[in-house]
Amino acid sequence: MSAVSNLLSILDLERLEDNLFRGHSPQTGWQRVFGGQVIGQALVAACRTVEARAPHSLHGYFLLPGDPKTPIIYDVERIRDGRSFTTRRVKAIQHGQPIFTLSASFHVDEPGFSHEAPMPDVPDPDSLPTEQEIREQIMPLMPDPVRRYFERERPLELRPVEFKRYTMQEGLPPRFHVWIRTTGTLPDDPAIHQCALAYASDMTLLDCTLITHGHTVFEREIQAASLDHALWFHRPFRADEWLLYAQESPFTGGARGFARGAIFKRDGTLIASVAQEGLIRHRPDLA
Repeated sequence: MSAVSNLLSILDLERLEDNLFRGHSPQTGWQRVFGGQVIGQALVAACRTVEARAPHSLHGYFLLPGDPKTPIIYDVERIRDGRSFTTRRVKAIQHGQPIFTLSASFHVDEPGFSHEAPMPDVPDPDSLPTEQEIREQIMPLMPDPVRRYFERERPLELRPVEFKRYTMQEGLPPRFHVWIRTTGTLPDDPAIHQCALAYASDMTLLDCTLITHGHTVFEREIQAASLDHALWFHRPFRADEWLLYAQESPFTGGARGFARGAIFKRDGTLIASVAQEGLIRHRPDLA
């Protein structure tokens, strides 16, 4: 719960002016700001300038590494307020320089045609090892960087379906499924759940681009960074209930990896889609 409270405080931006907000980073010892944090905070800033409609899509570009010791200023530009759609552009600024830009579109709720992709047939989260069981049984087999990542207290509980990939160094098909939810209950405000999912959507996705090559983003010889990130919200959901994050990487090349994901409720409802490209450099000299 302390990690979830910390997440909620991270997403609770300070309003400086009508279109200007300030956010802070958790002091976890990381050398740069987690990309999902900047996505989530930028979406919060955009949401606070829009009434009576919810975000349906966002697209962001990472420009510079964020400094976790310095507050981030979010400058919201009100691009358009239409009868059905609203558009916002957000610029995240540190040390006088933009580190991230976000465009977000909002839409009124209206009826229309409907279809959706089926959820993959994977084990239910209750049948997978809990984080406590992973700590006791699987972590001792994990490489040190991966084990340190899972040992950290996080606001999100992860139950990977293909968890054995973290204990082996052989190539596997470029697909990964992980059940996610916050480790505590969130407020009922739908915008909080959308911003929490925006935060979570950056986790593990870039790592999917390395599965075929038998590596993970946690290795010292892998230089990895998110370059751009897109997220589409399809249906209502709660981020404090189990969601299946089904990921695949159709292409990696030229020191860049591309991955996309589909996020489902436990009943099979498709609630969001994600796409991301990131820098993936193999640097054996850093090992």
